[in-house]
Amino acid sequence: MSRTRTLRLGLYADEEGLAWTGALVDEAVAAHGARPVGRSVLRTLPGSGRTTAYHYDHLAEQWAVEHPGDDGGGREPVELRVRLVCSPRTWRAVRKAVLRGLCPEGPAPHVRRVPWCTA
Repeated sequence: MSRTRTLRLGLYADEEGLAWTGALVDEAVAAHGARPVGRSVLRTLPGSGRTTAYHYDHLAEQWAVEHPGDDGGGREPVELRVRLVCSPRTWRAVRKAVLRGLCPEGPAPHVRRVPWCTA
């Protein structure tokens, strides 16, 4: 049964990181035949009044650990929300593809281009 579902990702990203993540999402959506109906980048979470900086502050810490000595530049904690019309199975496939793209595979420690978490 198709209905509107929301993919939510907490990110520590600058404009380039948001564009890269958006491209991963677009690729996954197209590959699985979901229909996008909305996208937003939030800095305050609706209903709670809390900022994304409060909610995703651990992502900035993750950046500092994975990129010692590197300046975070214009990165900030945000939440990317993408609304899709699709079945539950398609939503899970899109989510799985996006997460695979965000996190390099393998058991060895690795550095993420954009620190993230699912919301």
